[in-house]
Amino acid sequence: MANKFRWGIIGTGRIASDFASDLRLLDDAEIVAVGSRSQQSADDFGQKFGVPHRYATYEQVGNDPAVDIVYVATPHMFHHENTLMALRAGKHVLCEKAFAINAKQAQEMIALARAKRLFLMDAIWSRFFPAYVHIREMIAAGKLGDVRMVLADFGFKPEFNPHSRLFNPALAGGALLDIGVYPVMLASMVFGPPEKITASGHLGVTGVDEQIGIVFNYADGRMAVLSATFQAQSTQEAHIIGTEGRIRLCRKFWEPAALGVALGDQPEERVEFPIEGNGLHYEAVEVMRCVREGQTESAIMPLDETLSIMQTLDAIREQIGLRYPGE
Repeated sequence: MANKFRWGIIGTGRIASDFASDLRLLDDAEIVAVGSRSQQSADDFGQKFGVPHRYATYEQVGNDPAVDIVYVATPHMFHHENTLMALRAGKHVLCEKAFAINAKQAQEMIALARAKRLFLMDAIWSRFFPAYVHIREMIAAGKLGDVRMVLADFGFKPEFNPHSRLFNPALAGGALLDIGVYPVMLASMVFGPPEKITASGHLGVTGVDEQIGIVFNYADGRMAVLSATFQAQSTQEAHIIGTEGRIRLCRKFWEPAALGVALGDQPEERVEFPIEGNGLHYEAVEVMRCVREGQTESAIMPLDETLSIMQTLDAIREQIGLRYPGE
């Protein structure tokens, strides 16, 4: 492998642009290829970010011998096929969330990566933020005592467009897979898989969930209370509450620049964690570290946990009656 990891990007939307911008912050990364569904879009993206190979198909990125790692930044419905394509072409893959639309697809992606001994990771970028690293360190050190409760809400009110990826069932739209995955991920990070899942949701006119409330129950009475909505702006905060202290993940808890920490009976102290760039390079650093060290998955976002999260999301969708075309 060359001195720099050579990335290929599939998709040219906002998240792909933010990721490409952040790769510029890393000395050991470069973008050598981009694929889109149109040549014009690939050319525009390539011109903006100085990408030499610009393709009108995703397959050409996977087949480009100059590419080491593929970043899949297409809509949810295409993650499964795009990831399988890249893995079959012998490429390591970082796949945007939601990793797939269901656990069956996720299992197929994971099985192929393991069979080919290629790196694969769910792009849950939150896990790699400095604030999240600090949270895990505090919990591991017992600073919060026995963690009893996780609370998290993610809500915003986008303009309704039945054809957009947020509301279109053909694109696996809905609040759960787009933003609800973040509260679920946080609960999984703290507690692991739930023993009991209770969910209630509202399906909008297009048939996808526009609002959802979830309760996870764990052993010894521990709980997570989570929500996601496209119908209103929420606090967008999260709380991790233990017997000896608590952590408040400040607004935009999925990309926090600060935490509120209160230990014992002391008042809350604000701890700053400045974010460099868009914050997407933190996960890229982890991908390249793992590949460099010959690891095929990340211990911070392991594939077994990704599968567990997808199984949890499936169970939630079953309870609210949400199915996507082709399932």
